[in-house]
Amino acid sequence: MLAELALLAADTVPDDCSWNGIPLYGEVEVVDSFPDIRVQIVESFPDLKVKPVGSFPDDCGEWEFVDSFADFTIQFVDSFPDIRIEYVESFPGLP
Repeated sequence: MLAELALLAADTVPDDCSWNGIPLYGEVEVVDSFPDIRVQIVESFPDLKVKPVGSFPDDCGEWEFVDSFADFTIQFVDSFPDIRIEYVESFPGLP
């Protein structure tokens, strides 16, 4: 039980809203392989609340989806994610 809690704590997004030095806001490209971050969409207990925006993704959790020249790439997965996200319409960022 203690090992599971330590594993969960290690997987959370830190207060600076980054993952391995990648800020979790900006322009995002969805790829099928070799992503910067593996992401699982959840409906509860996310590591990050994400609000898709059309422009100016300047705050934590604001993602503008693009086809090229992205700040970072993600791959949607069903298991073994780096982070878990929940889509929201308001108040993006850390839960």
